[in-house]
Amino acid sequence: MNDFDGLVAIVTGGASGIGAAVAAQLHARGATVGVIDRTSVPHGSVGVARAEVADLTDDAAVRAAVTAIAEALGGIDVLVNNAGIGAVGDVAANDDDEWHRVWDINVVGMARVTRAALPWLRQSEAAAIVNTASVAATNGLSARALYSATKAAVVGLTYAMAADYLADGIRVNAVAPGTADTPWVQRLLAQADDPEATAARLKGRQPMGRLVTADEVAFAIANLASPRAASTTGTVLTVDGGLTTLRV
Repeated sequence: MNDFDGLVAIVTGGASGIGAAVAAQLHARGATVGVIDRTSVPHGSVGVARAEVADLTDDAAVRAAVTAIAEALGGIDVLVNNAGIGAVGDVAANDDDEWHRVWDINVVGMARVTRAALPWLRQSEAAAIVNTASVAATNGLSARALYSATKAAVVGLTYAMAADYLADGIRVNAVAPGTADTPWVQRLLAQADDPEATAARLKGRQPMGRLVTADEVAFAIANLASPRAASTTGTVLTVDGGLTTLRV
């Protein structure tokens, strides 16, 4: 597929996991890809034409990174707001500082990157934004209170952005992955008292009986961002092995 030929995309959190898979997928379909991450992108990462290091809680750093990519690559047509962090526990498990930190990255960070990219997106004839949410936004998962709250906010933000930028010709959608085989999940498993049992539970709660892959989520993101999906906006696409809708 070459549906992104001539387009420039920015992917946040592009150094690993879903973000790296998105960068590779967009590149394979013709896009020139810039990534933003809080750590350096590994040398030789597939599909990365420009990489910038920025902390999404730092507005000046975000604006500088977005501007550097746009000026180097010739604009911005697609923005994938993928960067985010996890949080474990019930409402009482995290103190106020952690609540503010996770919210600042997962929600406000998304707003910072978007507003920095808007001047270029408004100039594009194929402008699209895809936000990474989670099935935790709409399914009551235990020990995920803080994380679920931020991802529910991402869903609401996606709908609001889709309405706000309709007149600008900017489509806004989101994906809601189930538990995916990413470095973050692997770190959670490594910290568990019984990693094998915990992994079995995570796989078992998804009706397909396995974790979602990063490539599967990346494929969904790319399809939502594609100019071929020109009538799709204000949509949240679940990629969760049936967790949200199936009871088998």
